[in-house]
Amino acid sequence: MTVSTEPTALPAEFAGEQGRALATEMMRRMQRVRLFEEATVALFHAGDLPAMVHLSIGQEAAVVGACLATETSDYMTGNHRSHGHPIAKGAQLDALMAELLGKATGVCGGKGGSMHLADFSVGSLGESGIVGSAIPVATGAGLAAQVKGSGQVALCFFGDGAASEGVLHESMNIASIWRLPVVYFCENNGYAVSVTASESLSVPDVSMRAAGYSMPGITVDGQDVLAVYRATAEAVARARAGDGPSLVEAKTYRFHEHAYGLVVPRPYRDQSVVDSWFETVDPVQLFHARLLDWGLLSEAELSSLRDEVQSEVDAAVEFAKDSPHPPPEAAYADVYAPSEVSA
Repeated sequence: MTVSTEPTALPAEFAGEQGRALATEMMRRMQRVRLFEEATVALFHAGDLPAMVHLSIGQEAAVVGACLATETSDYMTGNHRSHGHPIAKGAQLDALMAELLGKATGVCGGKGGSMHLADFSVGSLGESGIVGSAIPVATGAGLAAQVKGSGQVALCFFGDGAASEGVLHESMNIASIWRLPVVYFCENNGYAVSVTASESLSVPDVSMRAAGYSMPGITVDGQDVLAVYRATAEAVARARAGDGPSLVEAKTYRFHEHAYGLVVPRPYRDQSVVDSWFETVDPVQLFHARLLDWGLLSEAELSSLRDEVQSEVDAAVEFAKDSPHPPPEAAYADVYAPSEVSA
């Protein structure tokens, strides 16, 4: 794969050993997301997955850049395309993979599956196949953080399809009024299943809608992990300081179909254009080239890093395959939250 990048000066964020460590972690987490999802594709073809999966291949820079701008203790909510979100937040791969295979060792005991992951160990409050459903959850988490005075921030992921859901506008409105510590993050990959953003949005940029709720709004290149990191870090700092919510939009690309294996009867995008994305806007390869250009990592170091992540993913797949399915009685567990009120 060939990627053309113009030589640029070393960004201030990557200066010194601490900066080099940040750049390395960005690449590591993007590779973790990419290779995890490539393994998921292999499992799908092998018939090992109990359901369809929604891949975020092509959107790794948006996910990783945003999550690395938060702390592990910060809250996060995802959507139906959310394997990458907890991975980018630092989650362990074995329990995530086990969850996709419906195993008892999964983060939700095998009962959540691909579209309903939650991993409280990294602040991931969950995701859902209902478009926009996690937005009020993140807003509520922001309210809880404000009431507790914990200093936590809620990072709320949603797509361009959810950008026109009423619940987003209701949530942004109340978050602005109450100055809640929430960062609304739109991964605009241009398509809500097969409907283009130009057909479903009244504005060219989702971030423009922030003005209606008196909050900052910014659109960034979602294939540039550093640009995403900078924009999200500023929004997170603003939220943590008590200055209220922000709306960040990352223009990105979904390299595969809405759901992997889904066949849309009527073609809605030019396959030759989609194929060209792998050579021109692949965020992993773009960052790879820039790390070399900046002299932060060598080709050998980048290859070794990828091999390390591949070994981690392979081990996660084996762990998931070897894990047991949940027993039938597990269906009745976790139906109700524990109550501290005695009868």
